[in-house]
Amino acid sequence: MDQLALLFVLLFGALVTVPLGDRLGLPPPVLMTLGGIVLALLPFVPNVAVPPEFILPLVLPPLLYASAQRTSWRQFAANRRPIFLLAVALVFVTTAAVAAVANAIVPGISLAAAVALGALVAPPDPVAATAVAGSLGMPRRLVSILEGEGLFNDVTAIVLYHVAVAAAVSGGFSLPRAVGELVLSAVVAVAVGLALGWAAKRLMDVLGDATLQIGLTLLVPFVAYVLAEEFKGSGVLAVLTTALFLAEYATDADDVLGRLAGHTFWEIIDTLVTGVAFGLVGLELHNALATAAGRWGEMLGIGAVVVAVVVGVRLLWLLPAAWLAKKLHKGRDVHEDVPMSWRETVVMWWSGMRGVASVALALAIPLTTDAKTPFPARDEILFVAFAVIVSTLVVQGLTLPPLVGWLGVRADTEAGRELERQLAVRAAKAARHRLWEIVEEEDLPEDVMEMLGRRAFDMGARISPDMVDEERREAHAQRIDRLQTIHRVQGELMSAARREVLAARSEPGADPEVVDRVLRHLDVRSLRG
Repeated sequence: MDQLALLFVLLFGALVTVPLGDRLGLPPPVLMTLGGIVLALLPFVPNVAVPPEFILPLVLPPLLYASAQRTSWRQFAANRRPIFLLAVALVFVTTAAVAAVANAIVPGISLAAAVALGALVAPPDPVAATAVAGSLGMPRRLVSILEGEGLFNDVTAIVLYHVAVAAAVSGGFSLPRAVGELVLSAVVAVAVGLALGWAAKRLMDVLGDATLQIGLTLLVPFVAYVLAEEFKGSGVLAVLTTALFLAEYATDADDVLGRLAGHTFWEIIDTLVTGVAFGLVGLELHNALATAAGRWGEMLGIGAVVVAVVVGVRLLWLLPAAWLAKKLHKGRDVHEDVPMSWRETVVMWWSGMRGVASVALALAIPLTTDAKTPFPARDEILFVAFAVIVSTLVVQGLTLPPLVGWLGVRADTEAGRELERQLAVRAAKAARHRLWEIVEEEDLPEDVMEMLGRRAFDMGARISPDMVDEERREAHAQRIDRLQTIHRVQGELMSAARREVLAARSEPGADPEVVDRVLRHLDVRSLRG
């Protein structure tokens, strides 16, 4: 099996593990990691040979962009305090603790290399954590914190990582210079992200076509990352800034097809890239076995100590941080998401799984320094990183579902239904308000006005039936039954029309382009009902 065949195997596995995980009740990232480990044990599977400098630019931008699309800047602003405590402060604390331990027990490692190790194992993986949390019905506030932590701790850890690697490669370190680089990196990244987001929004308006716009969104995260890195900024923060800008300001409420197609496209990209990335985590067993050959006791001991430090520091930090965030939350009465009990804090602790970012950073460590000498303890760093990733991802990923069930941490479904009801009422009121505006401008027949008014009401009732009383709910249900019958028959009619048009493709003289254009018109008509 060559490298290309291995890539296709990983892509296929990324698709298969999604339904398999649903059936087994296991997160797909965990299954892909286990699958990668199995592949690494097969003698005919080659070792992964990806140049370190290509790992971060190819893997992280699409994953960060896809993750950022699922949230909003206002959500981050509302949760800035808990996110800061987790994404910034905890990353620094974990990096310092791991660096101190690694510098003491890993033979041949320099302080800068130890800091690089601490930085790459410090950030929990947002993809793994939210994939697990989302399938368990956890409270939305915890999922929001995990999403925010996962995105911003990558930024913090990667900037620390770059500073530490640069110091290890050059052989020198200056604290004022490092602080200056951190600040400059953040400023440049935000500037590049905002400028690129603004330019991308204007270009989307010019392109118009949904296909071209979606193609542009595929290029944007890579351009943001590379452009920021060229100007000595944080590529990760630039991608995050661009994604949040576009999610906030480049959304057209009437672009239904573009929004649906874009969502589907990025779901596909996210699934494939995530699967490949976690498959690579498992395949790193090749390097781990090679590194530990002849000294298994020593390497397993080092790995176990670092894993204990990573997991223990998170718990020791979360307990007072969650208490402080909750106390400030009550004192200021702000709308932010914080753990509301010790059970939720324990779940957050055990959700700190490492994954894609850690393996990408580990693989991206340079092979040599500026002096042409091997990077200090590079093999040991890769082994320890693999041990931390597999231990947290597999062990915590497999045990988190029963832990959540045992602690009884569940989403507040009543609050979700109430918000849904409120939004349904607002949607129906907005539609009816627009109807009265149109009535004032145009002379609509009475029966048309009555029909449109019912449809405006039905639109909200379909979203949330609880918004209406029992009597009106029964009348609405009768109308829905009648509409469902109409839609069912109409669907059969449209299906017959599509089959006839598709059959024309094989007829002599039929122009496939014209056939596809007619078929697309029918598809759009079916989508819009």
